[in-house]
Amino acid sequence: MNGNSDTGSGGVIAGGSWCVDHVKIIDAYPSLDSLGLILGTSRSNGGGPYNLLKDLAIMGAAFPLYGVGLLGNDEDGRFILDDCRTYGIDTRFMRKSDNHPTSYTDVMTEEASGRRSFFHQKGSNSFLGEDHFEFEAVKAGLFHLAYINLLELLDAIGEDGETGATRVLRRARAAGLRTSVDLVSFPREDFAAIVQPSLPQVDILFLNELEASWLTGIDLTGEGPIVLEKAREALEVINGMGVKEQVILHFPDAATALDKAGGFLIQGSVNVPAGEIAGAAGAGDAFAAGFLFGTHEGWETARCLQLGVCVAASCLRDATTSGSIRPLAECLRLGEKLGYREVV
Repeated sequence: MNGNSDTGSGGVIAGGSWCVDHVKIIDAYPSLDSLGLILGTSRSNGGGPYNLLKDLAIMGAAFPLYGVGLLGNDEDGRFILDDCRTYGIDTRFMRKSDNHPTSYTDVMTEEASGRRSFFHQKGSNSFLGEDHFEFEAVKAGLFHLAYINLLELLDAIGEDGETGATRVLRRARAAGLRTSVDLVSFPREDFAAIVQPSLPQVDILFLNELEASWLTGIDLTGEGPIVLEKAREALEVINGMGVKEQVILHFPDAATALDKAGGFLIQGSVNVPAGEIAGAAGAGDAFAAGFLFGTHEGWETARCLQLGVCVAASCLRDATTSGSIRPLAECLRLGEKLGYREVV
């Protein structure tokens, strides 16, 4: 497990949406008024910060890991804190509320396809505010915020056009932290309006094809594989919204990166056989964990992308978010063993 010394020159602080995933494996997704069978159930970590920090710990991160969030004073909240302690995640910035339940998500995963749907109870995450974030008390290198568009107080747009997330990210950068943000696939009319004010305070932005489409108005989700020219066009539009360093787009076939200078990279995803895919819950967070592990260690972007898709591939082999994550070397060996998709 990772250490928690405050004297190091690095470390990752991750804050935002913490929840418990109640995963249900189902035979097939039923239509309304129809019956589906639940074949198995489990409880696991959920939410961007929780998934990312736990994945980093399992990968063998030797740098400190800090969580920031608001939990309910209930069984799910105690589950989160106990689990963090097990994996060496520092919980000094985790707060409890007696008035709101810990957020949770029911994850419905089809046995055959591994595809999933989410039913989310916002709970205590809706009351996470700017004052819950502290950046001067510990030394760290990266601050990861997830997920914008699922944090009610931090998503609220003020009269000045800024959100709480905008101000939190600005404070993090002022404290010397590089910032990264992950979005969530929650369709809402004001999706872009909530995200855009924060982008000038974001060094690295992670998003998938749905979120890129909603943010830019460029449809990347039509029939057939994603066209790389359209993906690059979407990334260029997002770059123009003010992201400081890199925009990272991940989708089933590949992950792409566009930096501020216009450098464009693509990494095919790992060829995981369909029969070995148990579920895709947490795969996006696993990708971000791999990419940020490399970023923290000063790796080149191409190598960060490769580790990201390898950790995501590892995640696919279990229905829970982190149940099949493995140490860094094992994740990379998975990519070597199965190979990578060719993307044209």
